[in-house]
Amino acid sequence: MELYQLQYFLEVARQRNFTRAAARLHLAQAALSEQIRKLEDELATPLFQRGRRESTLTAAGETLRGHAEALLERAAAARHAVQELVGLRSGKLVIGAIPSVSAGLLPAAVTAFRKRHPQVELVIAEGTSEAVAEGVESGRVEMGVIQHPTPAGPFDERTLLTEPFVILAGPHHAIARHRRVSLASLAGEPFVFFKGRARESALAACRAAGFEPRLACESGELETVRALVAAGLGVAILPELAAQRARPACALVRLSEPKVERKLVIVTRRGHAPSPAAAEFETLLRGARGRRAKQPKP
Repeated sequence: MELYQLQYFLEVARQRNFTRAAARLHLAQAALSEQIRKLEDELATPLFQRGRRESTLTAAGETLRGHAEALLERAAAARHAVQELVGLRSGKLVIGAIPSVSAGLLPAAVTAFRKRHPQVELVIAEGTSEAVAEGVESGRVEMGVIQHPTPAGPFDERTLLTEPFVILAGPHHAIARHRRVSLASLAGEPFVFFKGRARESALAACRAAGFEPRLACESGELETVRALVAAGLGVAILPELAAQRARPACALVRLSEPKVERKLVIVTRRGHAPSPAAAEFETLLRGARGRRAKQPKP
C-alpha cells in the first residue's frame, strides 16, 4: 500500500466519480482505475460501489477513508518536520492562484523566490477560487490565493489585499481619454463579461448603478476578454490586477462611483503549519503587494 494510492483513493471518494478524480489528479482515468484496483486486490475487498455516473464507498471503503486521511496527515507532518530541519535546500512548493493573481502579482514573488532558492521546485496551479481551495483541502496545493469569501472547508485565511474594479475600454473608445467615469454613464454600452465571481460582481455593480448591462459577449479566459475589448466589442468591468496587463492595447479607466472592490486572501489548510518554503513565499508575495501599492495610479 503506497501513500500515493491512498491519495488517489481519497480523491475518488471526494469526487464520487473516477473521471472527475482523474482530471483533478492530472492522471489518465485508466491509470487511476488501475491503482484503485491494485489497492482493492491488496485488501481483498472492493472499496467502491461503481455506478454509471457515481461511485460510492463500500463499508470497507468508509473504514479505509479515516485511516487514509490520518496516514496522509502523519506523512505531511513528517515531511514538514524534516523540511524544518533541512531548511530550503530542496523540495517542492505548489502555490495555487486565480488567473488575475498568477499574472499580475505572482511573477515578482516567483522571481525573488527562484533567485534565493533555485533548488526548490516551484509549481503554480492556476484555477478558480473554488478549484484552488479544493486543491488546498486535498493537500495537492500548500497555499492558495483566491477571492473572498473563501469556500466552505477546513481553511485558515489571511487577507492579502483589497483591490478596486476598473473599466477596461478599447483605445479609441470615448471614455479612453478620461481618468475616471461613473458606472451609470456606461448604461448604454455593450459589456464584455469575464465569467465567474468577477461577472457576478460586475452585474451587481451595474444594478446598483441603476441599469441592467447589455451583454455583448463573455469568456472564461482573461486574454480573450482583453482581446474582445481591444477590438471594440464592448467595455469590461474587471479587478485591477486582471485589467492592468491589457495596457497599452486597452485603456484602464477608474470608477468614480459606485465603489466596487474585492478582497484577496491567502488560504492554507487548517491545522497545518506552512512549510519554510511556503512561509517565505508568503513574505515575498506581501512584499510584491506592497511595492505594487506604492506605484502611481494611471
